Amino acid sequence: MLNALLFDLDGTLAETDSLHFQIWQDFLLDYGLVIDRAFYKAKISGRLNPDIMADLLPQLSVAEQNDFIERKEAAFRNSADALTPLAGVVEILDWAAEQNLNVAVVTNAPRENAQFMLNALHLQHRFLTVVLGDDLPMGKPSPLPYQEALHRLNVTAEETIAFEDSPSGLRSAVAANIFTVGIATTHDPEDLYQLGAGLVVPDFADERLIQLLNQRLIQRSSKVLTA
Repeated sequence: MLNALLFDLDGTLAETDSLHFQIWQDFLLDYGLVIDRAFYKAKISGRLNPDIMADLLPQLSVAEQNDFIERKEAAFRNSADALTPLAGVVEILDWAAEQNLNVAVVTNAPRENAQFMLNALHLQHRFLTVVLGDDLPMGKPSPLPYQEALHRLNVTAEETIAFEDSPSGLRSAVAANIFTVGIATTHDPEDLYQLGAGLVVPDFADERLIQLLNQRLIQRSSKVLTA
């Protein structure tokens, strides 16, 4: 039985990591830190900003860290007005609406970024709720954000599929006992499988994902999703 789809935002609904990487690279260079893609994937991708700052710039005061984050995220929003949904996203959401599935976003992105991105992608009215890691005692990789989404939607983990691109997101969803599809926009497919993904696809148009969704609806009277 399938009753809910839960989507990460950055790197899942849209490919944003290339932009985030460039901005982090530029901002950290001012503090003498030179980072590459491997460093970004290991230390930054998918994590909450306060945790990143505590690891990378512990010498800064809390006020200085907050100022850094605000400037960095403002730079992202100023550069991200041409975002487009990942291939297949709109079709999956259309199909989910036809099936009366619950859909939600579960993200570590700051509130202002999440609102901006959903508006830029023209997806702001598609989701029943948006769960923000910043609003909870713990963000991803804790399972709490996904557990909160299950609670808000009044569904069980067994009735749900999550979509994630980052290690912290995979760990969060898998720890909440949700079958998780890895979206390989930012990390190698094998890495996502090792973290517990049940399936890894490059985007939402992949036929393997479509087959999975239709199989999970086998107990319901449903319209088949086609590629």
